Amino acid sequence: MLPFISASVLPGNVTFLSFNESFSTLFGDQNLHIFDAKGKSVQISLSKSTGCGFRSRLHYDNAFFSASIKLPAANNTAGVVVYTSNAEDFKANHDELDFEFLGNVPGKAWIVQTNLYGNESVKRGREERYKLWFNPSKDFHTYSILWNKNWTIFYVDDVPIRQVRRVNAMRGDYPSKPMSLYVTIWDGSNWATGGGKHKTNYRFAPFKADFTNFVIHGHGCSKDHIPQCKLASTSFVANFIGLSPVEKSKMKGFRKKYMVYSHCQDRRRYPIALPECTADR
Repeated sequence: MLPFISASVLPGNVTFLSFNESFSTLFGDQNLHIFDAKGKSVQISLSKSTGCGFRSRLHYDNAFFSASIKLPAANNTAGVVVYTSNAEDFKANHDELDFEFLGNVPGKAWIVQTNLYGNESVKRGREERYKLWFNPSKDFHTYSILWNKNWTIFYVDDVPIRQVRRVNAMRGDYPSKPMSLYVTIWDGSNWATGGGKHKTNYRFAPFKADFTNFVIHGHGCSKDHIPQCKLASTSFVANFIGLSPVEKSKMKGFRKKYMVYSHCQDRRRYPIALPECTADR
C-alpha cells in the first residue's frame, strides 16, 4: 500500500519535505536512519539503551502537518508520538496537539489517542481515544493535523476523526502560539499500553517506526523570529472554516464505530463538560 495523501485535504500539488533540510534530531541519533538519497524517508527505533526523536527546524502558525507512518510490529509497548508543540520556547505556558500511538498486545485493537491543550492546561486534558480499523504496523497510513486560530482537525488517511472548534469560553486553553512538529519513540511501559499493564519486552527490540511523505503546509519562522509567524499565513489553512457536510458525515460514522473514549463524555472527570464539548461537533 502506498503512503496516502488525501486530495480532499490538501489543495494543488504536494511537496514532500527533505529530512535534512526540514528537521533536526532531538535525541537518540544512533537510532535514526535515512533511507533514500533525497532524505524523504526515515526510520527511528527504540532499543534498550534509548529511543529517538526529531523536530522541525521551523515554527509554524496556521499550518497543516502530515506524515505517512508505519508503526513498529505488534506486541510491543513502544510509544510513538507525533505532535506539535512549543514547549522548548514557552516552558511555562506551552501549547500542544498530538497523536499518541499507545502500543499493542495480541488480540487487541490498536489504539490511537489525540489531545489538545494551550497555555499548559494539561490538568484539563482533552483526550480522545479510538480503535484503528487497520493494522498500522503492516502498511503506511497518513496522519494529519490542520490547525488555525479557530479550528483543529485530526485526520487518519482521508478520514477526519476529530474536530475541535475554538469557543471564547476556552480562553487560553486553545493552542494559539506558533509550534514545531515533533516525532518521538520511547518506552511506554509505565502508562501507554493497557494503562501500563503491559511492559516492553526488549527480546523483540529494536522497535522500528518508518516515516515518509512529510508535509508542513504553512509559513515557517525561526526560533528568533516567532512573532513573524503570525504576520504571514497560508490561505488554505488560515481560511479554513470547518468540515464540509460530507466530511462531517464521514467523521460521525468513524466516531460512532471506533471512538472508545472522549473527555466530553466523561462525567466522572468533568461533571460540567468543557466548553468546546457543546459547540457544533
